[in-house]
Amino acid sequence: NPNGKLALNFQTVELKGKIEFNTSDEEVLKFLRERIEEAIATSENTLRARIDKFGVSTPNIQRLASSGRILIELPGVTDKARVRKLLQGSANLEFWETYDNSEIYPLLETANTRLKEILTPIEDSTSNGDATITTTIKTDSTTAVNKDTTTTSLASQLGTDTKDTTNKLGETSADTLAKMRKENPLFALLSAAVGRNEQGQPVLGQGPVVGYALVKDTGKINAFFNNPKIKSVFPPKSKFLWSFKAIDKEETTLQLIAIRSTSRDGKAPLSGDIISDARKQFEQGSGSPSISMSMKTDAANIWKRLTKENIGKSIAIVLDNSVYSFPTVQGEIAGGSSSITGNFTIQEADDLVNILKAGKLPAPAKIVEETVVGPTLGAEAISKGFISTIIALLLVLLFMGFYYSKAGWVADLAMVINNFFVIGILASFGAVLTLPGIAGIVLTIAMSVDANILIFERIREELALGKTTAVAIKEGFKNAMSSVIDSHITGLLLGIILFVFGSGPIQGFATTLMIGIVSSLFCAIFITRLVFDRWLSKNKAIPFSNKFTDGAFKKININFVGKRKYYYIFSTLVITAGVIAYVMKGGFSLGVDFKGGRSYVVRFDDVKPTEEVRNALEVTFGEAPEVKTYGESTQQRITTTYLIGDESDNAEANVETKLTEGLNTLGTKYQIMSSQKVGETVSRDIKEKAVWAVLLSCLVMFVFIFIRFKKWQYGLGSVVALFHDVAIVLSIYVIFDGILPFSLEITQDFIAAILTVMSYSMVDSVVVFDRIREYLTERNKSDLDKHERERVINFALNSTLSRTINTALTIFFVMFAIFAFGGETIRGFAFALMIGIVVGTYSSICIATPIVIDLERDKKEDDK
Repeated sequence: NPNGKLALNFQTVELKGKIEFNTSDEEVLKFLRERIEEAIATSENTLRARIDKFGVSTPNIQRLASSGRILIELPGVTDKARVRKLLQGSANLEFWETYDNSEIYPLLETANTRLKEILTPIEDSTSNGDATITTTIKTDSTTAVNKDTTTTSLASQLGTDTKDTTNKLGETSADTLAKMRKENPLFALLSAAVGRNEQGQPVLGQGPVVGYALVKDTGKINAFFNNPKIKSVFPPKSKFLWSFKAIDKEETTLQLIAIRSTSRDGKAPLSGDIISDARKQFEQGSGSPSISMSMKTDAANIWKRLTKENIGKSIAIVLDNSVYSFPTVQGEIAGGSSSITGNFTIQEADDLVNILKAGKLPAPAKIVEETVVGPTLGAEAISKGFISTIIALLLVLLFMGFYYSKAGWVADLAMVINNFFVIGILASFGAVLTLPGIAGIVLTIAMSVDANILIFERIREELALGKTTAVAIKEGFKNAMSSVIDSHITGLLLGIILFVFGSGPIQGFATTLMIGIVSSLFCAIFITRLVFDRWLSKNKAIPFSNKFTDGAFKKININFVGKRKYYYIFSTLVITAGVIAYVMKGGFSLGVDFKGGRSYVVRFDDVKPTEEVRNALEVTFGEAPEVKTYGESTQQRITTTYLIGDESDNAEANVETKLTEGLNTLGTKYQIMSSQKVGETVSRDIKEKAVWAVLLSCLVMFVFIFIRFKKWQYGLGSVVALFHDVAIVLSIYVIFDGILPFSLEITQDFIAAILTVMSYSMVDSVVVFDRIREYLTERNKSDLDKHERERVINFALNSTLSRTINTALTIFFVMFAIFAFGGETIRGFAFALMIGIVVGTYSSICIATPIVIDLERDKKEDDK
């Protein structure tokens, strides 16, 4: 309604005084945004309070900015179902009046008859069920049904013994049950609360329990009751809720309770934030745990009236739409005291008390992404990650110490201190160190080393001119400062863009990157300079090379500009090959976090062909999952979209049951090492925000370089180089996917790797452009013809080659160590970075600069 007013839809009793008839649409939207913000903040605090009482060692709880999502990590927790219930329970406590079974049973019969009429045209759809008729259920003192009666299944109500193979008419028991399902579609799934007395006569159960059903059938029964034609059979505003806990040892059967609403708005007479305190206690006699609650003053007055009006009747105590208990009121209860009983275990009672004490979630919480890492895989990842990190750092330390001699060890000291700063700041923020975070640290190492390499190379140039060490150090720091600051500002701008417009892994990468850039700039400029000044004051020698590296890269004179056509052809061929592979393979191999679904890493005792595993699971899932070898030959990753759109509480358990059923048929022992679930919404957001973050980064980089170098050609050249790098890495991934013996899926970790490559490539291009600008400025570029200009640019490129190669080698060493020793979970990520570093180094020299030259040349020719 384009002429409607939002205020009309939000004028409620709760919002009186906040939204009035004349409130503008913009004010309503502002109010709603504020309420949403408050709800998410309150939810975070509520979940934090629940987790604190949960007893988890060092939990991590973070709100993900601008996404409405909260990240919760619980190390050492193995009971997944308990965690899901704790996190998704909104603590919406309600007290409802109830109907008696005698009032509802005749209506159930009417609903059963009407349902048969509705389903007759499509009766085949009702006969496909595995609706096993429930067996006889003995009642206990909590059900409010006479102990002398027992509920009966449909088969026993109709006088049929399900154990008989044939009856008097010659029909098999299966035929009989099929007939019963057809004639009684509701009662085929729902056993009515009808028992038999000692004389064998049918007797209606007393109390609000109107039926019993298997857990797996509750969804279909709910759908029956929600049908408008069936809903009209029952009193207005009445509803049916299931019991919180199964009543049989096998935990397969729930009770159905009839709820009565007497209010005009259909709400519970007592609900909301009504509990002031809750505690666990043990029932006298049975010793079973129960929950004792104290109500707030207003709620206590309503409770007093409610109990007075319902003496002799049951009141259902409902939490998050599940009935926990339905005690019969013996008399008026004053003072606001009440209790919840429900055959709880001690753990369930503790969790319920925690939820009630922590308070109600202002908005429903749903788990949209879930990752479970088994203790074996977690321990392996920690061990391999630690070993690979130590090896990587040792390689960098040794390389810098070898190449730059004593000065290199100073750079190593600055890098180690820089990493301490970064990790310390991340720890103080409570940040999570994930693969994207590791990518940020890797780039931080690169920035720290790169800054020192830039400075050291300029010092070596000054020393080659015959200057003293003290003068060379002073001039080297001064001349390198422009490139150092430009490169760090470039990285910082990129980090800000990614943090503002990214989400999840992109923000994690951006956070680490921004912290690392500021820290590395401080360490490179001040710490190394302080050490050098200290040594100079004591007249100590500070060598910046040794006999092996003294003349390295000095006599190199490669005609980069003249050979640019070969670089264009080479890059075009690689990208074309990638496009062809993309078409032939039907696209990229997307990970579960980009397409949504569930992924399981399974380790078998024996080698199992992936085809055999796929076929076994296709039988149980009803669809063929994706099965790939994951690292070791006995380890496979299974990805499926089975029930991914099902948001019911038992969906996860159902998928895992089907998974184990299929794996059990393979005849070998196995272990589920890890699992991951990503909802469709999350995967869509990740893809969209990743694309926008990359595009906006390119735009900001173009603007920054245009302003810094005062030429749009430099900005465009750097952006083209960025797209070139992404295209090359994607091409290599799609070409070698299925050929290399490790996963090359496009995942969140791959995005982190691409962002790292983009950052490195951009910094590299800026350093090269800085040196070109410096050389052209020194030689008065306006007086140079085209050939002389190209010669000067070639000279500038060759002079930065030592810095470019050394920086690339240090990062390559880091990533190679992680690739070789870091384990399967990080191998694809490390491979992307290794390829990206090589491509980024190549593009900054062979693509970005030649494009700038071609653009400037075309402009001059147009002017002529």
